[in-house]
Amino acid sequence: MQSQSQGEGPLDQLLSDYVPQEGVPDELLGPDGEVRPVWAGFVKRLASMPDGRLAERIAHGDRYLRDAGVYFRRYGPEDPTRRDWPLSHVPLLIAEDEWDEISAGLIERAELLEKLAADLYGENRLVAEGHLPASLIAESPEWLHPLVGVKPRDGHFLDFIAFDIGRGPNGNWWVLCDRTQAPSGAGFALENRIATTRVYSDIFLGANVTRLSNFFRNFLDRLMDLRPGHQGRVGILTPGPMNATYFEHAYIARYLGFTLLEGDDLTVQNGELMIRTIDGLRPISVLWRRLDAQWSDPLELNEGSQLGTPGLLGAIRAGNVSMVNALGTGVLETRALMAFLPRLSELLDGRPLRMPNVATWWCGQESERAHVRANSGGMLFSSAWATGLAHETGGVMPPPSGLDTWIERRGTSLVAQEQVQLSTAPALIDGKLVPRPMTLRVFLARTEKGWTAMPGGFARIGSSEDSSAIAMQEGGQVADVWVISRNTELSDTLADTAGKFERTPPGALPSRAADNLFWLGRYVERSEHIVRVLRAHHARLAESDMPDAPLPLFAARYLENLGCSSVEAVPSELVDSVSAALNSAGKVADRFSVDGTLALVDLTRTVCEFAERVQPGDDAANAMSVLIRKLNGFSGLVHDNMYRFAGWRFLSIGRAVERAVNMTKCLADFADPSAPAGALDMAVEIADSVMTHHRRYTVATSRATVIDLLALDELNPRSILCQLGDIEEHLSHLPGTGQHRQMTPLTRAVLRARTDLALQLPETVSRNDLERLVDDLSGISDQLTLAYLS
Repeated sequence: MQSQSQGEGPLDQLLSDYVPQEGVPDELLGPDGEVRPVWAGFVKRLASMPDGRLAERIAHGDRYLRDAGVYFRRYGPEDPTRRDWPLSHVPLLIAEDEWDEISAGLIERAELLEKLAADLYGENRLVAEGHLPASLIAESPEWLHPLVGVKPRDGHFLDFIAFDIGRGPNGNWWVLCDRTQAPSGAGFALENRIATTRVYSDIFLGANVTRLSNFFRNFLDRLMDLRPGHQGRVGILTPGPMNATYFEHAYIARYLGFTLLEGDDLTVQNGELMIRTIDGLRPISVLWRRLDAQWSDPLELNEGSQLGTPGLLGAIRAGNVSMVNALGTGVLETRALMAFLPRLSELLDGRPLRMPNVATWWCGQESERAHVRANSGGMLFSSAWATGLAHETGGVMPPPSGLDTWIERRGTSLVAQEQVQLSTAPALIDGKLVPRPMTLRVFLARTEKGWTAMPGGFARIGSSEDSSAIAMQEGGQVADVWVISRNTELSDTLADTAGKFERTPPGALPSRAADNLFWLGRYVERSEHIVRVLRAHHARLAESDMPDAPLPLFAARYLENLGCSSVEAVPSELVDSVSAALNSAGKVADRFSVDGTLALVDLTRTVCEFAERVQPGDDAANAMSVLIRKLNGFSGLVHDNMYRFAGWRFLSIGRAVERAVNMTKCLADFADPSAPAGALDMAVEIADSVMTHHRRYTVATSRATVIDLLALDELNPRSILCQLGDIEEHLSHLPGTGQHRQMTPLTRAVLRARTDLALQLPETVSRNDLERLVDDLSGISDQLTLAYLS
């Protein structure tokens, strides 16, 4: 559609740059150049928006994604950092009739893949009878020989899969790739939907868009039904925070209410899979894995894996755990298998594939040539030609004789696949719609009634007209997918409002999660103490013309004892401490609030910015005041919003231990009789207790008043005794501390330290007492680790 004259209307202006490539199908415009019916209402509403209104709405949607903390990791040579979620702000619209056809074709394919997996790990009839080349399966690193003959407990190898599909030049949908290992994107599809709804709230409500929540509810029910006797735990197995899609793992865990687990959280005892929790080992019966199979068990698979659980395959053989999807199903992603699926469909199902895959040829070993010719569409490249060209090009070959084909080496074998010219879909650039290449990821889940497809999915939109720029790692974007129903869609949520109300008890807290929350508390408190000391130090540098005066030098030595440079305005130790807090929070993303994590992200960003530009003296003191406000904002979020269960208590214990250690060390130095003049006032300032001291004591600061306020006053939230009381209170709510009314080594250590300090008088507390108390607090931390975190 070409640009119109000056009299063009809003719709013409919106589409003035929308010119699909010749011979390439387009999702928005039909072959006649007219807007397709399913898009008509949407583009008219879009074109009628007043100037600037759409930009405001897009900013609203992007702000939601930032506030929700949605990110992915874009891996570079040295910088696997978080990147903002690349939302394409125009959804992909598909009519319900067409979606029903897509769903039916993919469900048929899912059943075929299930039969194929059952044969490969069961009778192996397809290879034995010559329908599949043995080398194709045997050379795949995802064909797990240790699991041959092992049937999943529920009888199914596949429960949650995805297919990447694209519309070819003839207008039909083709399967580009099968995703059977641990498909990603379903959680991101939910976030795409929420963000896109924020952009087009009024359009969405009147568009009859099919909701997604029913798909997840049905799959949740499926996972719960996999538990033997409907008892036991369901978890999601993740490779960890450095995985590119870790955000999604945590999001799905929160959304469905499942425990997010890493390999170290699990152990196998007597053939049973157990979670290490703060309350001891607890069995788990269902795992939805987001970890590639090769890394799941270093005992029998990849011995170098640090992500898996030794003995996991033994628990699967014993039938004590259901794995979704079954380990070994990654072999179904082998690209060369697509060459045989059309023939296998006729063999196993008695009919051709309803949705074909892109044309694929297996260029196998010489001994398999006749077989391949008969089963891969009648085309076979010369093994000598293929092998020679693969050697010259490093394993990936250009199209032979002008065919739009690529060839790739797989082990000692070769596979050739036709490159499909993808259809285009609208993307919004500079206020106008332009066509960009598109693929669609569709998710299928097994339910009580069989396979069901998510009504929508995850569209990938190219960053340019080049089809190779679709992947997010290459700069591509993602879009929500609206399946437009024939009938009005009712509002729907994951929650089932029918039936009796029941409060679900909080799940067991894995020891790893407790450990990260404990250290999150410690790192935040350590950061605050460093910041308060720095502020006091630089304030005195700014007030004095003598940087070598006794008090600034004394404070500088104290900073150096903390591991901080006294020369740098923002020492690297502070940057490292704040970064460590963010790292700990990232490892428990399913249990820690999004607002809390974003507060730490903002704090980290600010600290790094200050480290680049802040100068010693008054500039640094002012910068530290900013950081204190941000730290207090984080603490307020945690105190006001975090659920008062075991996780909150470990975070609080971490803060209390660190605050007690820091205050004890501070008093040992600043309240020492040899400390320079002004040191006591500086200690009270570091403890944020200046006003309290004025109210409580009618005399100037003295060693007795400072020790009394900062060590012995239980009502002062900065005092050591208050921290020990808080630790004792939190421990009383943790598992094992009240059993048979017997004290544990941990509770004894806390009581001993608290009692010894409480019996002291301000005049009797010596430096030796304080240094001994530091050792006692270190022992309490060690005892906590032994009791709950190891």
